[in-house]
Amino acid sequence: MKGYVFHGAGQSAWEEVPDPAIKEPTDAIVRVRAVTICGTDLHILKGDVPEVPPGTVLGHEAVGEIVETGSDVRTVRPGDQVLVSCISACGRCAHCRRTMYGQCRGGGGWILGHLIDGTQAEYVRVPHADLSVHPLPAAMDSKEAVLLADIFPTSYEVGVLNGHVRPGDTVAVVGAGPIGLAAIATARLFTPERIVAVDLAPSRLEAARKLGADAVADAREAPEQLIADLTDGLGADVVIEAVGVPESFELCTRMVRPGGHVANVGVHGKPATLHLEDLWIKNITITTGLVDTYSTPTLLRMAAAGRLPTAQLVTHTFPLDHMEEAYDVFARAGDTGALKVVLGEEQHDAVAVRAV
Repeated sequence: MKGYVFHGAGQSAWEEVPDPAIKEPTDAIVRVRAVTICGTDLHILKGDVPEVPPGTVLGHEAVGEIVETGSDVRTVRPGDQVLVSCISACGRCAHCRRTMYGQCRGGGGWILGHLIDGTQAEYVRVPHADLSVHPLPAAMDSKEAVLLADIFPTSYEVGVLNGHVRPGDTVAVVGAGPIGLAAIATARLFTPERIVAVDLAPSRLEAARKLGADAVADAREAPEQLIADLTDGLGADVVIEAVGVPESFELCTRMVRPGGHVANVGVHGKPATLHLEDLWIKNITITTGLVDTYSTPTLLRMAAAGRLPTAQLVTHTFPLDHMEEAYDVFARAGDTGALKVVLGEEQHDAVAVRAV
């Protein structure tokens, strides 16, 4: 079979790789029908995630068909159409018993495309299949379903739920990339009074408006003043950080009101300053987290019922063997307008699908 292989910083290729095989009785082999590319994959290609060994097939999100299962797999069988979660869970360790699947100590957590071969291939081995794949609702479109492997549960759990968004809140989302846009979409489920999106790119701010942001602000033009004006100087009840750079985190702490929440979702590669000299007196709650994907079954039902705007985030589709072209389009999002790119056996054109 073929897969997209990381060979070290700046080196990768779509090439022949060994077919995956059952190694443990809890494994499943999935034929990949649709995959997407994550910003984390770009970090790996830059060499920012040193624990990924050269020779690893990348990718941690997929939709596909079960073709083989180990003897201990009980919840799926060959022929089932499933979502492959970005997080694998043994279900038995102390963290999994608390639904903290991202912290699994039994050989799970974020392992696909990280510590073992991932989903950007024709087939993938999924460990701990009973908790790590989810049967798809009937007739659900694969290119929309794949967005529920990572960005929607990440935004919902680490952003909206950790931030304790409530009816009537003012919610600011800093960063209107795919994660930030999914945070806007899922924050709306809690009927906040207003959602404000902050970004540098006009195209992403426009996408934020179409997904439900009530106001938008250029990150270079003092967005904290807009928040102050909208809240009589109080600040936002919840601020969701969806970028992962020091400047955006520090901006979030300036925008939040006393007693408010800063929910950090962005993946940070550099230290950020925590201004406790200003924050210690303000009763601020700051949360961080790796997604656990405990919400994935709920989100799948909501998406199948048309309650989540998954289709609006897919801007480009490609056949699976156009992986290098898809990576180039996604990496140059500022030029291409890419939000999420989806590749698969059903995606036969490389033309942008502009839905936002």
